[in-house]
Amino acid sequence: MLRRIYDWTMSLAGTRHADRALAGVSFIESSFFPIPPDVLLIPMVLARRGEWFRLALLCTIASVLGAFLGYAIGMFLFEAIGRPILAFYGKEDSFEQVAAWYNTWGGWGVLFAAITPFPYKVLTIFSGATGLNFLVFTIVSIIGRAARFFLVAFLLKLYGEPIRIFIEKYLGLLFTLFMLLLIGGFYLVKFAF
Repeated sequence: MLRRIYDWTMSLAGTRHADRALAGVSFIESSFFPIPPDVLLIPMVLARRGEWFRLALLCTIASVLGAFLGYAIGMFLFEAIGRPILAFYGKEDSFEQVAAWYNTWGGWGVLFAAITPFPYKVLTIFSGATGLNFLVFTIVSIIGRAARFFLVAFLLKLYGEPIRIFIEKYLGLLFTLFMLLLIGGFYLVKFAF
């Protein structure tokens, strides 16, 4: 089953809808979607290594624009939409205790979440709900998301074929590690604050 999904994702990179799919996933992942855009970015760069820069830029721009949606959800729709999303990630009860700390140190939190498997959307919503300075939020989002996506894309451009072979050889193990990182990120959200 994993092999079929992998092959399908790799074939998606050659379709005319691939860039829109990457942009769409990057956008919604920053505000509410649980699956990171790396699941599309990696096979797309592997399939089109000469376009690594453009794909990383597309992923970064869409992700930062999606972060603005997360910020808006937190700022304007926190009770109606933001709180249920935070509840899904187990963070609805910790909002008040985090708000004061977050307005001082939130930029570092956003930067951390933008680079790591930590669920970025939780901090985009917190940022809007607590009123984190929008300029700080924007700058750290751009730096963090660009660092993450450009590093991944650049390494795939440099070592694409060996990485592709490695991924195909150890697909099951890599999927398990990816899921552990994803679940670990959600676990960290639940118990970090």
